[in-house]
Amino acid sequence: MTSPPCAPRALDGRAAVVTGASRGIGRAIAEELARAGAALCVTARDTEGVRETVAALRAQGADAVGVAGSVADPAHLWEVTERTMAAYGRVDIVVNNAATNQPYGPLMEAEPDAWRAAFTVNVEAPLRLVQCAWRAWMGEHGGAVVTVCTEGAAHVGPNVGAYGTSKAALLHLTAQLAGELGPLVRVNSVSPGLVRTEMARFVWERAEESVAAALPTGRIGEPEDVARAVRWLVSDEASWITGADLLVDGGTRVRAASPTGDAPAVQNRLRYHLPGS
Repeated sequence: MTSPPCAPRALDGRAAVVTGASRGIGRAIAEELARAGAALCVTARDTEGVRETVAALRAQGADAVGVAGSVADPAHLWEVTERTMAAYGRVDIVVNNAATNQPYGPLMEAEPDAWRAAFTVNVEAPLRLVQCAWRAWMGEHGGAVVTVCTEGAAHVGPNVGAYGTSKAALLHLTAQLAGELGPLVRVNSVSPGLVRTEMARFVWERAEESVAAALPTGRIGEPEDVARAVRWLVSDEASWITGADLLVDGGTRVRAASPTGDAPAVQNRLRYHLPGS
């Protein structure tokens, strides 16, 4: 007696690139896309982290390759695209997750080189990777792009001026690309609130209970919360959505209506978070 065929998964037959995939949100996104059937090319600066992510993806039955390097290097972005094309013959999905929170501190003390580096990683690199995917595959065959922004881009806050400003620019870039690349390619973003990542540990570890209590959902985010949102946005279930920014923030922006109240110190921890990659 033969077993019945497995039901097709949402992303079967598609190939995805995920940046900043060695940990945190990026790794969770790669694993979620793999569970939905996508083949993966993952990248991050951490060579060992890339190896570990590829091994974890393969252990769950996914087809996965990895390329270590910096998204600030245009040659690396093209290498990632070529590696994906060589492995799978297509690039259907791009998730721009890699980011930097430097320079951290007042803008009046920000060094020009560090300021430019924030925009190179957080704004220019996502554009360049989409350009690579467009030229290699998407320009003729279509696809879906998701950029990982931040709920904090809607606010100003101490010490994260370069990060917040670059992420606000990334939001505009997302909308601009959605307008230019449709109807072949859909481009959306997700904006996480405070998520339990290493990059944001200094925010949530010291006062997780009070921060969580200030949210309508009663908890801070997990990388998987963001990953599931990304998986939905790149799937056909979201085929009529482009140019959108999906808040995945536990209700951060509506917390003022919560009956638990919202002390200023907690407000600041929620508002000026760094969700991390």
